[in-house]
Amino acid sequence: MFRAALLSLFAWVALVGTGFTQNTPPASSNVGADWASRKSAWLLLNESQRNDVENFAKDYKQYMSAAKTAITSTHEVLRMAKAAGFSEFTNPGQVKPGARLIFVNRDRALILAVIGSEPLTGGSHLVGAHQDSPHIDLKARPVYSAGDGAFAMFRTIYYGGIKKYQWSNLPLALVGRINTVDGRQIDVNIGFNSGDPLFVIPDNAPHSDTELRTRIYTDVLKGEELDPVVGNEPLAGSDKNPVAAEAESVLTSLYKIHEEDLVSSELALVPASQPRDVGLDHSMIGAYGQDDKLSSYCAARALMDTSGTPRHTALAYLANFEEVGSVNNTGAASAFLNSIYAEIAGAQAGHGYNDLDLRRALHNAEVISADTNDGINPIFSQTSEASNSAKLSYGVAVKKYGHGFDATSELTARMIAMLDHNSIPWQTQTPKVDVGGGGTIGGFMSREDMNVIDFGIPLLSMHSPYEISSKVDLWNFYRFMKAFYSSSDGTGTKSDGQ
Repeated sequence: MFRAALLSLFAWVALVGTGFTQNTPPASSNVGADWASRKSAWLLLNESQRNDVENFAKDYKQYMSAAKTAITSTHEVLRMAKAAGFSEFTNPGQVKPGARLIFVNRDRALILAVIGSEPLTGGSHLVGAHQDSPHIDLKARPVYSAGDGAFAMFRTIYYGGIKKYQWSNLPLALVGRINTVDGRQIDVNIGFNSGDPLFVIPDNAPHSDTELRTRIYTDVLKGEELDPVVGNEPLAGSDKNPVAAEAESVLTSLYKIHEEDLVSSELALVPASQPRDVGLDHSMIGAYGQDDKLSSYCAARALMDTSGTPRHTALAYLANFEEVGSVNNTGAASAFLNSIYAEIAGAQAGHGYNDLDLRRALHNAEVISADTNDGINPIFSQTSEASNSAKLSYGVAVKKYGHGFDATSELTARMIAMLDHNSIPWQTQTPKVDVGGGGTIGGFMSREDMNVIDFGIPLLSMHSPYEISSKVDLWNFYRFMKAFYSSSDGTGTKSDGQ
């Protein structure tokens, strides 16, 4: 009873701090409930909302079917955004209240913006996420002969934090882009169309793996062993490595390229599976790349569904390369975000613009760094600290890391008040001390003096070739972002469930 009273007091304080003491949530809400009595978000839905959950999940799966890499995600988001009335930015004259603009960064990252009624220097609401996911890249000279000349293989290098053994014996597709010295740009997609061949990294059979059985968990397959079989038929008349020569000939003939053109390519192996419902109750979604295309989709879709002109400019920032440290000029560590803030602030200020306008705009920005997190695993529950770890279907997760990585208490209180005000279920996520961890792109924006808080929703089998999310968490994450974009005081407008 004491804990329930204390939580109620905290909720009241948060609401008072933002000027909202009315609009009491429905009795079925988790707001103010003791943690132990909080319900699955499925139990908080009415029939209309259940339909909304299913429809949103259907749209999400369609996006995930197309968005296999940062490039293909960018293309799919661009298609969706243009259908929703967004236009690519070309000149400062477009920056007017209510304008819906697209800023593309080299086809691999982008920012969507809805320009607010007030100047950017007075504040903005940004959701940042990343579009890249762990995968396996091809090396610059990928084709080689193996198995005493019987096989052609691809040489690879893995990208992001993976458990390497999970990628063996798995149907893989080859996707990406080749740019040639004669100026052509070729999109590659082998494995997702009917009749396409697939690629497989072969494991050893239990009949002959005795000397491999002492390998430790993380080295069942080593990095240089993540090579798929790509051919077995020799090229007639070839004197040197005829099987590799045939595979290379097929690839270069198919795309009318030379072997050297593979050096200027970005080709990746990804699971050839497509998104599907998981569970007898269809309550979950299984798909490759949900970390973090899930957050990217929610951020972009919520902004597309935001109507009218918000008080503060609302932005969705979809970055690249987070899984390897946000490097490169399309990662969150680049100057891209600052440049777009300068572009908008400069267009609003005209000839009077100076660097202080950018600094004020960044200082007054409120940012949700959105990224999925691992949820409590039903088999390995001992790897989580249950009272502070997120569970599938229990709502949006407020991430608390400690060690100075947390948002300020006042920003956290405003976000919780917004969640409660909109009856959006939420929970917390903190990894076990000295056991796990992770990071988001939020640290890079925080360094620029932006006010940042980390949120996510939990996944099972995170960073595996087939991650699992909850449909109701996905929908509530979207609702949270939509409320954030339209809020003018940190609590958001009361939503109708959309």
